[in-house]
Amino acid sequence: MKSRFLILFIFFTATVFAQPEFWNDTLKYSQDERIKDSTSTKSWKLKSIYTLNGTQSSFVNWNAGGRNNISLLGSFYGLAFYGHERIAWNNELAIALGGLKYIEKESKQGLQKTEDRIDLSSKLGFELKKEYFISLVAGFRTQTLNGYSYPNDSVRVSTFLAPGYVSFAIGMEYLKEEHLSIFLSPLASKMTIVNDQVLANAGAYGVTPAVYDGLGNVVISGSHVRSEFGAYLRVMGSTPLAKNIDLRGKLELFSNYAKNPQNVDLNAEVKFMFKVNSWFAASLQWATIYDDDIRVKDANGNIGPRLQFMSIIGLGITYKIANFKD
Repeated sequence: MKSRFLILFIFFTATVFAQPEFWNDTLKYSQDERIKDSTSTKSWKLKSIYTLNGTQSSFVNWNAGGRNNISLLGSFYGLAFYGHERIAWNNELAIALGGLKYIEKESKQGLQKTEDRIDLSSKLGFELKKEYFISLVAGFRTQTLNGYSYPNDSVRVSTFLAPGYVSFAIGMEYLKEEHLSIFLSPLASKMTIVNDQVLANAGAYGVTPAVYDGLGNVVISGSHVRSEFGAYLRVMGSTPLAKNIDLRGKLELFSNYAKNPQNVDLNAEVKFMFKVNSWFAASLQWATIYDDDIRVKDANGNIGPRLQFMSIIGLGITYKIANFKD
């Protein structure tokens, strides 16, 4: 497993990495960049961004303590946007993979995953009048490699399609140029996939767990899919704070009509982008997730729904290819 992780990590970081910028590009190319001229041959806008970030820390006689380590984070972002008259079709793909390795001689820990994401999004919109759309939104999200609850690297807590998330929603969208998007859907579905029998039997990520007999044998296997139907709200925005500094944010809320609709699922991100030059950029990102059906163990060993939090600081090389000018 560890050798496979290392091979895949090196392959990804050498080929397809970029900083995901979902909400900014969705806003920017969903309205003001649509192709209005029906005779235009430039209805498709294509872009890809490749980024590689890295850090290295070393300590010698450092009284405050610390562990020597090296980490890499690479990502790929791709955009394919079609605009023609009143139709806007936006497709985005983000792949990210990162790992950390302690480099002391006495360390027995292998490469640890710090970021792993596959995120595919598609939105088809029809303009009813200026700044108002009826839109169909679809999404798919999962990870690539096995994940563990470090420092325990023997019990798997995630893998490819465990979990995996598939979502569909149809509703009204308000678009204010590239600065603000508000999408509200009373008809939204979310499907959680756990394509790993061990995790499914344990009821991971909210699926129905297995039923056991008195001897501990599985009588009914755990479910691989959990489906939900409810209401969905997404707010996305971006604004420049200063020269070469941008602030971007995203908030997603989902309420399940059939089960505890008051316990709203939350997915929020805030990101600061600092552009150094055409090759180098820095970022500061916070992400928060809450899902009432996902049980998380805290530092005291208590298990239950928890607010999940992640922060990432990155500085590295960025390369962009596009058939249009931003």
